[in-house]
Amino acid sequence: MACKAYYLNPEGQLYQDISREEIKNAYESKEGLLWIDISETTQEDGEFLEQDLGLHHLAVEDCVSPDIHSPKIDDFGDYLFIVVHGINHSVETEIVETAELAVFLGPHFVASNHNYHLYSVGAIQQLVAADGRPMRRGADFLAYALIDALIDNVMPTIDRMSDVAEEIEEETIRNPQQTTLEAILKLKRSTLRVHRVMAPQREVLNRISRGGFPQIKAEALMYYRDIYDHLVRIEDLNQTIRDRADNALNTYLSSVANRQNEVMKTLAVVATIFMPLTLLAGIYGMNFENMPELKWSWGYFAVLGIMGVAVVIALWRFWASNWFSWGRRRISRVKLFTVEPEKLLGNVSRLAGWPRRRMQ
Repeated sequence: MACKAYYLNPEGQLYQDISREEIKNAYESKEGLLWIDISETTQEDGEFLEQDLGLHHLAVEDCVSPDIHSPKIDDFGDYLFIVVHGINHSVETEIVETAELAVFLGPHFVASNHNYHLYSVGAIQQLVAADGRPMRRGADFLAYALIDALIDNVMPTIDRMSDVAEEIEEETIRNPQQTTLEAILKLKRSTLRVHRVMAPQREVLNRISRGGFPQIKAEALMYYRDIYDHLVRIEDLNQTIRDRADNALNTYLSSVANRQNEVMKTLAVVATIFMPLTLLAGIYGMNFENMPELKWSWGYFAVLGIMGVAVVIALWRFWASNWFSWGRRRISRVKLFTVEPEKLLGNVSRLAGWPRRRMQ
């Protein structure tokens, strides 16, 4: 079994990588603090948690099952079973993947379980291995450290999603393509996955921060409230990214429609210009003998003149209808939200000599 165990005895001595028998003895002693971290949980790990540690079958089944479980907190009397989610940073994908962390929290033990490598758990293990600091304030503070590190690791993904949203917005305006639409849809799916786990997680941390669980001391509640505040901020930022993705999608559809309109406009201009020319060419291309213009010496030049007049009239009509911008006055580029300092009430340069003039 892929398991790391740490035991801090009542005298403050830290033992690492203890054996399965030592884990069982430390758990049954109900003294000090025992932390067990199990990754890539197997059926054998489940039997160890259920039979040797006496944890509830339903909670252990959630740990062994590869299915994604909703964030929750279950009270089994002697211990709490908490399920929270973070970002799975161990895989490279274009759509955000989430990872589940299950935590058993008792008075003298913490058992964490995850099926993927979590950098947050690895960071806590390094701190524990260095000086045992996260374990010296009790089981509730160790559980707080695990959950807080997991939630903090969501922010880099949110920042990256925000950067992607900005790139998509620029691409949507500059040169919308099929790949742009795919990127928008992937971003929307990523925000949906984050929302699907972060929204119920807020309720879980809200329940914990209000108290009511004897496994969590009163002085630790403010730390869990801090995690709740982080979740609220993450959810707000994620919602903002979702809104930006929706706006980018609308802009993309509008840009594509405008591009199609420009194509249809160009085709309409070309067709409208050549329609009278085709008509004249068709009329005088007929091989009737009784066509007086065919014997007129200036007939060819007259037809060319009529064609030229038809082209000029069509172009003038399109220009009058604002289809063309040739010769029209353009609006100069304006710097938004900037005004001249001289127009500001209380401008320092204007008031520099005010006391002197007043005294005179």
